[in-house]
Amino acid sequence: MSIELPRLKSYSRMKEIMTMYYMGAKMGEGSGQKMAWITSGAPVEFLYAADITPLYPENHAAMCGIRRKAVEIMGEAESQGYSRDICSYARTDFGSLFSGKTPAGRLPRPDLLVCCNNICQTVLSWYRVLSQHTGAPLIVIDTPFIYDEAPPHAIEYVKRQLEEAVEVAQRVAKRTLKPKELERVGRLSKDAAELWMEVLLKSRNVPAPMSAFDQFILMGPIVELRGFPYTVDFYRQLVLELDGRISKGVGAVRKERHRLIWDNLPIWFRVKKLSTFLAQHGAACVTSTYTNAWGELAPMMTPERPMESLARVYLHPILNRSTAHKLETMRRMVHEYHAHGVLLHSDRSCKPYSIGQMDQRERLVNQFGVPAILLEADHSDDRLFSEEQSESRLTAFLENLGRGHE
Repeated sequence: MSIELPRLKSYSRMKEIMTMYYMGAKMGEGSGQKMAWITSGAPVEFLYAADITPLYPENHAAMCGIRRKAVEIMGEAESQGYSRDICSYARTDFGSLFSGKTPAGRLPRPDLLVCCNNICQTVLSWYRVLSQHTGAPLIVIDTPFIYDEAPPHAIEYVKRQLEEAVEVAQRVAKRTLKPKELERVGRLSKDAAELWMEVLLKSRNVPAPMSAFDQFILMGPIVELRGFPYTVDFYRQLVLELDGRISKGVGAVRKERHRLIWDNLPIWFRVKKLSTFLAQHGAACVTSTYTNAWGELAPMMTPERPMESLARVYLHPILNRSTAHKLETMRRMVHEYHAHGVLLHSDRSCKPYSIGQMDQRERLVNQFGVPAILLEADHSDDRLFSEEQSESRLTAFLENLGRGHE
């Protein structure tokens, strides 16, 4: 008997949504439909409102990682002098751009590039390279780093940049963005984020009806399509499906014994294997700081004041805040999700997410009494991952966790 349950039915619906999205973008290429390549942490609502289709090189790179094609593709960038120390998403993006190689279908060429540094500084140089190679105009939105809450002058600073970005988007789209349309898109975005957070919170139930590995896959629409009605409908249906599992006492892992929190990006090329390995040991990763980031800011969204709302929301992602904030987020999640431990993925590529993890692990263990383990890997580059070492360390960690429950 399988130690993992059959996939949620929502997987099929999500695949349909994402396939329609990419096919629509490809069909729109050459037809006058404008395309924008955009960083995952950048404001996307004003693009929807201007009828510009946003596409995410990071998500394309993640698909390459899942299909175990990323190393081959990023090798094309490395052969042209791009260092292996650069984010593997960026190298995959460059390699695909230079060679045309992709397992998932080439992204349509951009008419506009939108970069926001609220996730890392790498994106600044990354998108300048893209602008040089594609000739597309580049919008850079600078978000000051914040340690607590954003002060009014920081919100105003980002708001002015967004207003300038709207002017550029209007020129590219050759249409005027209507304030009511931006408000409508903002409301859909807020509804989707609230529902996504509701989805995540379902895993506070014991046993958890879905795992963080499910969340890593099912987060596609909230990242790429959060301003559309069908995204709201999708997550509303997912909530109902999870409620059905909860009512029947069905968990994502059979005989759930250990509950864990995942920190950082997934290891895309090992999502399935890690999920299965943990399930074999009765361990369920019930949620993650990464998936939480796409829902936790929903209360900050005020669609009736769209520009101010966008400025505030996009200043507060977890990677634009202090390591102390992330530590407190993990501590709170351990309590809310009844978790027994934390897995911290030390991601070679994502240095902003990984910085401070050694201290965070130390504090989780010694200050809060929460068992925690640090796993070294990369979100896409499997050359930086040791299967045997990781499984050996995880096995020992879970055995200690089990003894702690006796």
